[in-house]
Amino acid sequence: MVNMTRYMRIWGWLLTMLLIGIVACEDKQDPVNEKPKTDTLVVEKDTFQVPAVEKLVFYEINLRSFGPGCNLKEVENQLDSIQALGVNVIWLMPIYPIGEINRVGELGSPYSVKDYTDVNPEFGTLNDLKSLVKAAHKKNIAVVLDWVANHTAWDNPWISNTDWYTQDANGNIISPPGTNWADVADLNYNNAQMRLEMIKAMKFWITQANIDGFRCDAADFVPYSFWRQAIDSLNKMGKKLILLAEGSRTDHFTAGFQLTYAWDYYGKLLNIFGKNEAASGIFSTHNAEYSSIPAGKHKLRYITNHDEYAWTASPVSQYGGKEGSLAAFVITAFMSKVPLIYAGQELAVPNTIPFFSVYPLNWDMNYAIKNQYRQIMRIRQNMRVSEKTMVPLTADTKVVAFKLTDPANAKDSSLLVFVNCRNAQVSYTLSADVPRSVKNLITGDTENLPDQISFKPFEFKLYAY
Repeated sequence: MVNMTRYMRIWGWLLTMLLIGIVACEDKQDPVNEKPKTDTLVVEKDTFQVPAVEKLVFYEINLRSFGPGCNLKEVENQLDSIQALGVNVIWLMPIYPIGEINRVGELGSPYSVKDYTDVNPEFGTLNDLKSLVKAAHKKNIAVVLDWVANHTAWDNPWISNTDWYTQDANGNIISPPGTNWADVADLNYNNAQMRLEMIKAMKFWITQANIDGFRCDAADFVPYSFWRQAIDSLNKMGKKLILLAEGSRTDHFTAGFQLTYAWDYYGKLLNIFGKNEAASGIFSTHNAEYSSIPAGKHKLRYITNHDEYAWTASPVSQYGGKEGSLAAFVITAFMSKVPLIYAGQELAVPNTIPFFSVYPLNWDMNYAIKNQYRQIMRIRQNMRVSEKTMVPLTADTKVVAFKLTDPANAKDSSLLVFVNCRNAQVSYTLSADVPRSVKNLITGDTENLPDQISFKPFEFKLYAY
């Protein structure tokens, strides 16, 4: 007779081993909760190389507005649409877990970081980020993360190290001085240990997700010595990185950043469209910005960004309507080596776009404007604008007019750019040295330009010769 008790024990043991094996396999396939070490590259290597700085085109993504999913998977699903805008860099606003103490609003600010080495479940997982980066690289698109070095959330584990934070005379940790950012605690950059932990956290994302650099928030608030220390350490990892400072200090370039914000350019553009300042003033602002930075470094140019779209107004409001915002972008796209598109501006969203709450964008709205963005960026790419030198044409109070040429390649086509900055019909007189036989890059037709060109409200014209 078979010993049934022994028989059942054997089958029970086998079943237990099988279940353990299944669970082990599942854990290996999706180690979402693991936090790997930061000293070794664990992602699959690829052959992607970030473009030269002067060839970068940024696309900033606020995940809370990137509908319908509003998460990392949604970005991966829309890579083709992003690529169609001529973009080769995706900048993700902070993806980290958000603090709960003194939280602003129901969801809180993405810039209140609770954990520097984790992904906010609202946006997905580390594996989702890895998948996005891998897919983006296959399309020759880099991915950079928004890095918040100046402060942390009040419930970040670092807060137990009180000397890592700025304190008042009574020894209380404080928010960043001179701000109303009550949801965050100011970090003390006199503390060497905190600096090393910050650098370690930055390295985590390079080794674990293969990201391609950082846009560094409030960079002017953080001392030069740290940025130099951090960037030197990151560069020793052997990977070419994109490093953008949200700041205007010239020592950011010495520290190793390739890009800073073009706040003066942005302000001048607003004044030209909103206050009827002379259109030709944009050239003096352009020259002033570039006269103070080293060769090979650049200014990030934009008509809006997440802060402006959330707290000030939409570009539709700031530049006089949908067509006005498009006209302002045309100037920026062709005058700038490194332009920025903030997700939503290509749709001409007329209202503000928050990032403390969820606001999914409707990608079907104002589709004609989006198609014009795509056409403009195709022309920019085909004409190799990054390789050309800008030369202003005859100064005008209402029309921005310039040409783009390549002095090193006389046979390469040059480009004429004309943009009416007024919501009215205007005319512009061509100087004698401007070619008359040109190709209209919008229509594809060959034209003979008259001595005086007429423009409809906010109309722009692009010609090759």
